[in-house]
Parts: sequence; structure tokens; C-alpha cells
Amino acid sequence: MVSLFRIPVFRRLFAAQVVSLLGTGLMTVALGLLAFDLAGTDAGAVLGTALAIKMIAYVVMAPIMRAVCSHFSARSVLVGADVVRVVMAAALPFLGEVWQVYLLVFALQSASATFTPTFGSVIPTVVTDRDTYTRAISASRVAYDLESVVSPMIAAALLGLMSYSYLFVGTAIGFVGSATFVLTSGLHGSPRRSGTVRSVGDLWDNTTAGLRIMLQRPVFRGILWANVAAAAATAVVVVGSVVYVRATLGLGDSMLAVSLAVFGAGSIAAAVALRRLLRALGGVRRVVGHAAMLCAAALAGVAAMTATRPTPAALLILWFVLGAGTSLITMATTQLLRDHTHDDDRDVVFTAQFSSSHAAFLVTYPLAGWGPALVGPWVMPLAMAAMAATAGLLARRTWTRATSARPVRAHRSPTMTSEAVTG
Repeated sequence: MVSLFRIPVFRRLFAAQVVSLLGTGLMTVALGLLAFDLAGTDAGAVLGTALAIKMIAYVVMAPIMRAVCSHFSARSVLVGADVVRVVMAAALPFLGEVWQVYLLVFALQSASATFTPTFGSVIPTVVTDRDTYTRAISASRVAYDLESVVSPMIAAALLGLMSYSYLFVGTAIGFVGSATFVLTSGLHGSPRRSGTVRSVGDLWDNTTAGLRIMLQRPVFRGILWANVAAAAATAVVVVGSVVYVRATLGLGDSMLAVSLAVFGAGSIAAAVALRRLLRALGGVRRVVGHAAMLCAAALAGVAAMTATRPTPAALLILWFVLGAGTSLITMATTQLLRDHTHDDDRDVVFTAQFSSSHAAFLVTYPLAGWGPALVGPWVMPLAMAAMAATAGLLARRTWTRATSARPVRAHRSPTMTSEAVTG
């Protein structure tokens, strides 16, 4: 891991990610308090709508913004996205209407949908060694999970000293820091590709380029199925944790925080163990397949726990397993994206993956939320288990057709051509 941070460009990009995540975490807390100020007891509905807007921005705007910004360098795109996020975050404390919150959240999350996949596609060009890249994925995942614990703690400490409005200032500072680290990283400044958008047809072609590549190649189609497995498991935790802790177990808010922390701990444990698991299981695709089955088994355990006598220990064990399983899927599929893309089309494929993975949440979040009322509290996680298992099996079946595919270091990019890309 030490050798990874000896790469100056990665070191500064990683710092950009960390301060950006901290800023986002502060904003999450502040946004909840702002929603309560504006809507009172309807704050939950406001936040739910804001979450839906976030997902829609991720799914729809990520490929559109990639197409529009395709003639800019990655560094320019990253800095530009951070500048937009600074402006939006700084404006949030001055809002007085709920619809204004929705509008700014959409703009801010559209900028995040531009930043995140571009950032992901840049890392393989900076960390070229495959084994070191695996370490980079793990480090990035650990940073993501630690942020979910550290940011609320920082927010709680700051709220003891000042109004929540100042948390938005902290958010803006985080994005300024991110832009500064990117600017000083030494990241190559040349355009990502030469294509430009001159018409609606060009915009459509560029917007759908990444998805077309993913649908054409078996290795990427398998990733699409893996996204479904991860989304099914994550939705049960994100949407259902408060219900399982408060209603099923009859415990308080502190236990809710503990359960989410344990979920994050499982994710961190998986990140630390990723390289060993890759060697032990014999490859990235096997890790994804086993992780999907692990998620399915844990979800079935949630169903059994709900139908019988639930205990806090059982919940925490299952949440740890789900954290590990979803993290392994996310990290291993990122490794596959790196291995099977070329410099010319990596950014479009990473963007398509970002968009499609969040599209899966648009399905699983409502199922996890409405499922218990419609089909029963234990049937919903069982159905999610079946979804995860089926998706994992379909991913594995799809990949068996691509076992003879060679890594595409020399393949011709199909981004702007009509030729099908075989697996």
C-alpha cells in the first residue's frame, strides 16, 4: 500500500477524493436539518424526493455530461464539476422553498455525476500496474466507508458550536480542496477524445456509447447483472435498517448507528482482503460470483431472522456480511472495467457503469421500501435474496461466454463506430 502513495498524481487525486467525500458527508447532515426547517414533519418526504432526484441525476445526467464534456481534458472536467458543486453548496443555506432545494440538489448531483465516473476512469491511467491498481480500489473503498462514519462525527462536533448552515460552508471548502488537489496533481491535461457534439444525433450517439459497449461485450453484460445483486443487498440495508432496528428489534437510534457502522466495517474488511481473495478464488469474476451468492445467503438470513425471533447479534452479523458482499462486487467489477477497456473508451464505459449501477437502485429502493407492506416483512428480503442469486447466476453464465476474450489493450474502440464488439 505504501508503494501506491509513492505515486504523486494518485496521492493528490486520493486527497481530492477524501476532502470531497468529507464535504459531501457534511452536506448530507445539513440537508436533513434544512429539510426539517422548511418542511417540519414532512422532512422525510423532502429527503426521500431529494434522494430520488439524486438517483435520477446519476442515471440520466452522467452519460449526457460525459458526451457534452468529451472534448475537455479529464482535469478540466474534474475541476469544473468541483466549481459547480462549490457554488451549489454555498447557495443551499439561502434557500427558502422546498422546490429550490430540489433544483439545487439536481444541479449539484449532476456535477457529482460528472465528477465521479471521470475520476474513476482516470485512476487506471495513473496507476498502470494491475496489482497496484487493486490496492488503489481498496484504498478508495476504505476512504468511502470511513467517510460515512467520520463525517457525521465531525458534523455533530460542529453543530455543538455553530448553526447547521455553516456545514454547507464546510461542504464548499471540501469541494474547493478537491479542485485544488486536482489542479496541482500533475494529471495529464490533454482532451480525452477528439469527438465533438455538433447535433442532436451526435449527442445521442455519444450519450449512449458506453451503454452500447456494455451491452455488446459479455464481460460488461455480466457486470450489469452484478449491479443488480449489489443493489438488492444495499437497498435492504439502506431502506430497511431503521425498520429492523426500531420496529422489529424495538431498539433505539444508537443501535441504528451501530448497525450501519457494522455494515461499513464489513465493507472495509472486504477492501482489506480483496487482493488475497483474488488470489484465493482465482480471478475477479469468481470473486463477483461468490460475493453475489454471499449477499443472497445473507438476505435469506434476514428473511429467516424476520420470520422467527430476531436478535441484535444476528442483525449485526448479517449486516457485516452484506457490507462485505456488496463491497466485493463493487471493487471487483471496477477491476474488470479497468482490465477490459482501452484508453480511448474507458471514460465512456466507466460512465455507463456509474449510470447503470444507480439505475438498479431506482428499482430496488422502492421494492425494499414498499415490499414489506405489500408482500410481508419476511417475504421482501427473501425476494431480494432471489433477485441477488439470480443476478449472480446470470452474471456467471454471461461470463462463461467470454472466457476466451483477451483483455482489450489492443482492441479497436467502438465508441464512435457501428461495429459490434465481441467478447
